[in-house]
Amino acid sequence: MNVRRRSAAALAAIAVLGAAAAPAVAADPSPSASATTPAGLYGTADPQYDGVWRQSLALLAQDTAGVIPATKAVDWLAGQQCGNGAFAPYRADTGKPCDAKTMVDTNSTAAAVQALWAVGGRGDVVEDALAWLKSVQNKDGGWGYSPGGPSDANSTSVVIGALTATGTKPEDVTKGGKSPYDALLTFALPCSGGEGAGAFAYQPEKDGKLLANDDATAAGVLGALGKGLVAEPGKAAGGATGCAGADRPTREQAAANGAAHLARTVAKDGHLTSALAGADPQPDYGNTADAVVALAAQGGAESAAKPLAWLEKNAAAWAAQSGPAAYAQLVLAAHATGTDPRSFGGTDLVERLNATGPAPSGVKVSDGATGQSGKDEQKDEKDGKDDSPFGVWWFVGVCLVFGIGIGIFISGRNRKQQP
Repeated sequence: MNVRRRSAAALAAIAVLGAAAAPAVAADPSPSASATTPAGLYGTADPQYDGVWRQSLALLAQDTAGVIPATKAVDWLAGQQCGNGAFAPYRADTGKPCDAKTMVDTNSTAAAVQALWAVGGRGDVVEDALAWLKSVQNKDGGWGYSPGGPSDANSTSVVIGALTATGTKPEDVTKGGKSPYDALLTFALPCSGGEGAGAFAYQPEKDGKLLANDDATAAGVLGALGKGLVAEPGKAAGGATGCAGADRPTREQAAANGAAHLARTVAKDGHLTSALAGADPQPDYGNTADAVVALAAQGGAESAAKPLAWLEKNAAAWAAQSGPAAYAQLVLAAHATGTDPRSFGGTDLVERLNATGPAPSGVKVSDGATGQSGKDEQKDEKDGKDDSPFGVWWFVGVCLVFGIGIGIFISGRNRKQQP
């Protein structure tokens, strides 16, 4: 899901304040971000509209690349949570309790859930955030950007990702008898939809018509598959570019149709295109990265080969200019296709991402005998659940002294607190 859409929507909402679907961050009365980058935050740009989102993507990308994020970075994200469990895009003063004027949103909250669950040690924060998301579910089963706003494909999909990432079945999370999948399928264009057949719309137009939206389609494919922001290569055969199935497809068919639409769209140039009002069409790097993840999740890495190759050749300069969220999107695209993010078109994306914020705590080192990793050790340490009275590093040091070398394993308790 392209973070730039979120920021642009927030800014545009200033002109349409009061519209039900407008992202409420535009009305956030909290103080503007200071000129100094908050300690622990990735990136130096004003975080007012995307602080939590970009931090969440950065932590997720680091985790997939085997990096243990800095404790202060995880603390910063967890510290942005309001007392009711929700997250706003950015709270400059976290010492001040959230109130009814704090413009929390589902996207920031769902992204934070996925990131904090991945890095571990914040089960209470995750549990409260999930409870809040469930409390603001719409009667159609979906979510809008702002609580109570009309459901949209992007918000519904990112919440689905938060549910599945934490082991919750989206089909079991219902409101008025409707699940998130029920809502998501209402945004899927039928195969009789003309040029945009099989795509997803962001929301219905005022007349109820569905218009294909590439950003929403990439999100909708992942949502229909029950995938989050981090996705593995799919096992389905890719390459199909046609729309199949009934006008009310199953979610599996909707995912396939959406991926087929994306495949058709990138077939010529290898990238998606954005066309802002009054400007010439430009390559859309962020949405192309999201499309790579969606295509790979649906049909395997080969399905995303062309847009992936285009990103490897062209996206480094964009990421350098755009910052941590952009690097994170490329890392997640690499992860979804089984590509090495440390050699992405000649760029070490992980190194570049790490350089935009606090230095990581370390790297995960898997133990062949136990399958344990450095991340698991970090979770034990944070949760205070190391069974050794002297701590993990004392144990490792003793083992090294006695020449044990490899095969070290450290028993621990529950690495992730199940909400």
